[in-house]
Amino acid sequence: MLAFGAELARQLRAGDRIYLSGELGAGKTTLVRGLLRGLGHQGAVKSPTFTLVEPYELAGFTIYHFDLYRIKSPLELMDMGLEDYLAPHAICLLEWPERGAGVLPEPDITLTLGLNNHGRLLNLNAKTARGEEILGAMADWRP
Repeated sequence: MLAFGAELARQLRAGDRIYLSGELGAGKTTLVRGLLRGLGHQGAVKSPTFTLVEPYELAGFTIYHFDLYRIKSPLELMDMGLEDYLAPHAICLLEWPERGAGVLPEPDITLTLGLNNHGRLLNLNAKTARGEEILGAMADWRP
């Protein structure tokens, strides 16, 4: 997950939205940690389970890492000012996006992580032309 996150980081630019789904312990936050490391972040990367969102200021843009696991209603996202986070200068990474159904905009890519006997499974789907561009650039990536 760390290596994949770092590779994904090389393809991202401001304005991109990535949604991460999967059961607890599937590796969503680990993937985000790899992505942030790939973009040069050296500090701690923690799951924003209780804070809902953790911002990371990097050269020229901000990454917002959301964890929506604890929200009770998608309307809570509106109350927290979701639209302010979805700025064109930011990359948004959202864990548990199904909790924001009906309120969240379409992502560029959905990543679904799962566990199996040999490690982790990763299913990627492009939802926009930008998502197709990102996945196309990663087509030959191997761990």
